[in-house]
Amino acid sequence: MEQEPVPDYYEILQISPNAEQETIERVYRVLAKRYHPDHNGSGDAAKFDTITKAYRVLSDLKKRKEYDANYGTSRNIEWKSFFNGLPSEGADKDKMIYQGILSILYIARRRDALNSGVGIVDLEKLLGSSEKQLEFHIWYLKEKGWIQRLDTGGFAITVNGVDAVIEKDLLLRKDRFLPAFNDLSSDEEESEEHAPSTEYSKQ
Repeated sequence: MEQEPVPDYYEILQISPNAEQETIERVYRVLAKRYHPDHNGSGDAAKFDTITKAYRVLSDLKKRKEYDANYGTSRNIEWKSFFNGLPSEGADKDKMIYQGILSILYIARRRDALNSGVGIVDLEKLLGSSEKQLEFHIWYLKEKGWIQRLDTGGFAITVNGVDAVIEKDLLLRKDRFLPAFNDLSSDEEESEEHAPSTEYSKQ
């Protein structure tokens, strides 16, 4: 029978599993005051009840000892489940996806430098990935400064992104994409003499 996950009372109280009783008392008083139902502005009855339940367990030495035993087992199961869910392709698959995003946005920018936004739905269709799967890669590319979110909601490659594509040879070959990519790249092929020599080179 599958074991039900143990509530993370340490996370609820925002303290370390190694926290001393004095710390537990102090943190609880602060949180309880903030979320008490009678507190105007930040009062939250459900949050207050959850915090109080966590405090009652962790402030009692016997209950805390019993909780810690189950907590450790539960955490091990959660981490095992997490690692089993990791994609087998690993970093190579990640690299191909973010290169795919850059390739699409690069070509869109080449076609129309001032109106080059590509929406998330189009990215999903061209890359064969869900929005959830693309979240990490879009975050990474935005943090690198290689793409940006437009006011229209779409994404576009930045100057730094174009430099990265050219300098690091990041464009993917067309055969790495779904057939829908051909519609996007057809105009690019007609002006191939203007494209960098690295385009569609093998990785």
